[in-house]
Amino acid sequence: MMFPSHVSIGTAQRLLRTSRRFFWDMTRNPRLTRGKIPSAAAATTATTVIHQQSLSTRPFSTANDSTSTSTSTIPHLPPPLQDCALDHNSPTVQAALERTATQVAQLQERLQNVRKGGGAKAVARHTARHKLLARDRIEHLVDPGTPVLELSALAGCMQDIASGGIVTAIGIVAGQPCMIIANDATVKGGTYFPVTVKKHLRAQEIALQNRLPCIYLVDSGGAYLPEQAAVFPDKMHFGRIFFNQATMSAAAIPQIAVVCGSCTAGGAYVPSMSDETIIVQGNGTIFLGGPPLVKAATGEVVTAEDLGGATVHTTISGVADHSAANEEEAMRLTRDIVASLGLAAGEAAPKVASSSWEEPLYDPNELGGIFPVDSKQPVDVRLVLARILDGSRFHEFKKGYGPSLVTGFGKIMGQDVGIIANNGILFSESAMKGAHFVQLCCQRGIPILFLQNITGFMIGQKYEHEGIAKHGAKLVTAVSTATVPKLTLILGGSYGAGNYGMCGRAFDPRFLYMWPQAKISVMGGEQAANVLSTIQRDNIEAGGGEWTAEQEADFKRPIEEQFERESSAYYSTSNIWDDGIIDPGDTRMVLGQSLAIARRVGCDPANATKFGIFRM
Repeated sequence: MMFPSHVSIGTAQRLLRTSRRFFWDMTRNPRLTRGKIPSAAAATTATTVIHQQSLSTRPFSTANDSTSTSTSTIPHLPPPLQDCALDHNSPTVQAALERTATQVAQLQERLQNVRKGGGAKAVARHTARHKLLARDRIEHLVDPGTPVLELSALAGCMQDIASGGIVTAIGIVAGQPCMIIANDATVKGGTYFPVTVKKHLRAQEIALQNRLPCIYLVDSGGAYLPEQAAVFPDKMHFGRIFFNQATMSAAAIPQIAVVCGSCTAGGAYVPSMSDETIIVQGNGTIFLGGPPLVKAATGEVVTAEDLGGATVHTTISGVADHSAANEEEAMRLTRDIVASLGLAAGEAAPKVASSSWEEPLYDPNELGGIFPVDSKQPVDVRLVLARILDGSRFHEFKKGYGPSLVTGFGKIMGQDVGIIANNGILFSESAMKGAHFVQLCCQRGIPILFLQNITGFMIGQKYEHEGIAKHGAKLVTAVSTATVPKLTLILGGSYGAGNYGMCGRAFDPRFLYMWPQAKISVMGGEQAANVLSTIQRDNIEAGGGEWTAEQEADFKRPIEEQFERESSAYYSTSNIWDDGIIDPGDTRMVLGQSLAIARRVGCDPANATKFGIFRM
């Protein structure tokens, strides 16, 4: 987690201890008011960004304490995982911890860079107009001391577009979890690049799946014209934003806009299509065509304020509903609106869950030492489970069958969750076991967490004859049609069809995160180079030619370099193939908060999942 520099570590720890309880209470009772925030949280307005810097929710302890689950209220608990301690004297563990520390430092540096927005000059121009920066707007909006889960903070990092030009986050406003979408006007005037559109649409998708009210902090010049062909015409381009707004409003998912700056051209439809809209006097403007376009088209000379300022739209046109003297007042009005939403916004909050839980018996800060530097070395994924599950307790399902896939039930921050985790390559037995377990979770209304470290399904004559394709298809079908919430975390590799069977992006996980060392591609670079070089050699030799070892090495090198670059976690997150790279030490907190949001929809008993045909 990351706190502003003026917040001490001690204060940060107290905030997290308090905010985790408030966050869960909020998901149980979405109508909690700001006045019910405990005093420790109210002492500061610091905003927590969940997936940034490693910081425990409280000092690590293996013993039950005042927040631990009492066995007097829970008659039976599964046993904790055994023999999961790490040997800190092992060179393998030491090297892994050093690798992770370096990667986390690099992650923090990149995150700090994107928080500079469009650069010092752009930030200075922005603040000189008495405008808050995007993340400062979010900090003023959310309930003090409550966690904020920022998504895809490094989107666009490979294209040098800081955070993709837009900040998206889930935060608690007036006791209600909301999706917040804030344009960053310091990045090319808040205009929409292809990655900006993709990130905006992903935030709306999460809001729709989890029934989160949307709050748009608008400050945008519309589409980025030099890339209009990649922004405007297609189905999942700029226009889909407005389609989603209308669709969610029709589904009683509130749409609220706060016009902090320019809303020009297509951008004018964001506030116009919202259920309620606030506009800031002086800086906020809404118009389909700005003064220069009006002059060019009609010859009329008009100022931006007279054309579409706060007074015009709150007293003449009716495009906006509330006028605010400044952004601080605008955020207060927004909180008032959220507080008056009534039951509709929170009708899908989880009905039953514990507000207290056991901490793991094994230190979550050791997660970075589990995966060796050499990715070819095997890892027992139970070492990970022992550090993210409450009390390290895990009820394993079919332990002796299909052992390359670990399945079972546990809890994360008091919330039931089914686990499907790779412990090697997928065989037929593993796939059938996984499909069976998905059915169990759907029948019981329990969310599923997929932990990926997979090279794919086993290949070869023996396995094709026994039907690996149809058995793998069972798992893919079960994952595709399961309607309980699904969350995915890529720990190591995510390759080939293994990505599909383990709920990759195409299979609609509510949230998908990656560890810094994670890789994702159709296959590894070495394997791809070998496949393509074999084809090339066969073609050359079929024509009577020869191919030297040096020529083969020259042929393979650019392929391996391409796959290494394009399979990295940073390439993935830049293209929004995931919802963020997380510090391994923050895994339990991030998953717990994501699970609390995802459980709002789809966890009713006798879940209505209808599976497709399983080829027998």
